[in-house]
Amino acid sequence: MQIGIVGLPNVGKSTLFNALTQTSNAQAENYPFCTIDPNIGEVAIPDNRLKTLATISDSKSIIPTKMSFVDIAGLVKGASKGEGLGNKFLANIREMDAIAYVIRCFEDSDIVHVNGTINPVEDSEIVETELMLSDLESIESRIPSMEKKARSGDNEAKELLPIITSVHDLLSRGKPARLLKLPESEKFKLKHLQLLTSKPVLYICNVSDEDAVTGNKYSKLVGDIASKENAISIIISAKIESEISQLNSDEKEEYLIALGLEQSGLEQVIQSGYKLLSLITYFTSGPEESRAWTIPKGSNAPRAAREIHTDFEKGFIRAEVVAYNDYVTLQGEKKSKEAGKMRIEGKDYIVEDGDVIYFRFNV
Repeated sequence: MQIGIVGLPNVGKSTLFNALTQTSNAQAENYPFCTIDPNIGEVAIPDNRLKTLATISDSKSIIPTKMSFVDIAGLVKGASKGEGLGNKFLANIREMDAIAYVIRCFEDSDIVHVNGTINPVEDSEIVETELMLSDLESIESRIPSMEKKARSGDNEAKELLPIITSVHDLLSRGKPARLLKLPESEKFKLKHLQLLTSKPVLYICNVSDEDAVTGNKYSKLVGDIASKENAISIIISAKIESEISQLNSDEKEEYLIALGLEQSGLEQVIQSGYKLLSLITYFTSGPEESRAWTIPKGSNAPRAAREIHTDFEKGFIRAEVVAYNDYVTLQGEKKSKEAGKMRIEGKDYIVEDGDVIYFRFNV
């Protein structure tokens, strides 16, 4: 899972990136954390269920699932034509699973806005327009060859051409590719086009610390943009997140309560990321380790097994499944089995969030 953090210069993008990654490290000291590059932070996803399972199973180690945040170079007008870091910026975004637009929603005379005034609507439009222009150029270069292939009888081209044409129409009208309405079974075709504006978007309103609970007039404007697109917007104070990153777990909880905040910015971003990408978590648990695994919602048992190893999917025999609440109530595998709460499921079983699973396979 990679979420690219993008935005104009001086919006608090890098401050937020640093705070999110450091907060994760401070919040879960025994979880792995690493900085792969100066602008890539891999954080462990906090999940209290995992700790509970580890206690019940007396696990030697706890291995959470992870999310990568990528601090992508600041965007400027003309990036689609190579201005600023231009092509490098756009290439980095292309690798992401989702994009977080950090929008400046605070006033500070000491931090100059790149365009001279605080205007979150214009800021979001600049980012979106540059991505759309890049996509439009990409689509227009593909259409002639796709039409030629379709005329020659290429079935794949015949299937893709209507989608490409529809995307071109959307982009020409100033609309991102993610707004294209497709049946669920066709959405993978849009994904394969690797368009920048087809990726799910999270709007992060960076506000001053006094506006962290209620937001302000600027964050409301961003919220309106997100609601029109069926996207998600959240309110975060990068300054507060920076302060949280210096605290231990108990101090952080007390600090959030004192501020009137229910959760940290990191938790908001993680929950939003899961929702945007339609992801769920299942668990494996035993004496050696308790581990969390992230899979797409709607995955069947063999697809879930693949997350552990491809051999698990290839040689899948069955899945032995206990719902999380049953596992905790009955204090583990043995009593869950005795109580009839461990189910034997086959290839068609759709994994539920929180399932504790033991896979049987043969290679």
